[in-house]
Amino acid sequence: MRPFRLNSKQPRRRLGTTAVEVAVTMPVFLIFACGLMEASHAMMIVDSLDAAARQAARYGSVDEITTAQTITKAKAIVAQSFRTVPTVLVKDASSFDTANFNASNINYTSLPDKELSTASDDQMFIVRISVPYNSVALLPPFWIKNITLSGQAVMRHE
Repeated sequence: MRPFRLNSKQPRRRLGTTAVEVAVTMPVFLIFACGLMEASHAMMIVDSLDAAARQAARYGSVDEITTAQTITKAKAIVAQSFRTVPTVLVKDASSFDTANFNASNINYTSLPDKELSTASDDQMFIVRISVPYNSVALLPPFWIKNITLSGQAVMRHE
C-alpha cells in the first residue's frame, strides 16, 4: 500500500479562498468587537459615576456640610478617574417619599435645588453626576454620539 501524496501537478483552484473569507469576515468581527468594548466601557463609566455620587451623597448627609462642598467632593472624586469636568446636581428628593411617585418619567433638572446645610433630619436629597460620552469614549464616538452618561445616589440627611 502506498502512502497518500498530494500530486503537485493537480491544479490548485482554491488558493485565494481563505484570503477572501478573512477579508469579508474580519471587518464585521472588528466592528462587533469595538462596539462591545465601547458598550462595556460606557457601563464601567456609569458604575464609576454611581459610586462617586454615592460617596458624595454620603459626605453631604452629615450636618454642617454645604451643597457647594458636596459638589466639590463629587468633582474631585470624578477627576481621579476621568479627564472631564462633570455636571453635578444636588436636588431635593422629598417627592420620592410620596405614595404615588412614578420613577419612569422624572426630569431631574426640574427638581428643586437643595441646600444641605439647612436640610432637616431625614430629608431626602439626590446627587446626580453627568458627563458627556464624547469626552470619555475610548474610540472616536462615531456610533454613540451626543449621549450623556450619569450616575446618581439618593440619601437622607442625618
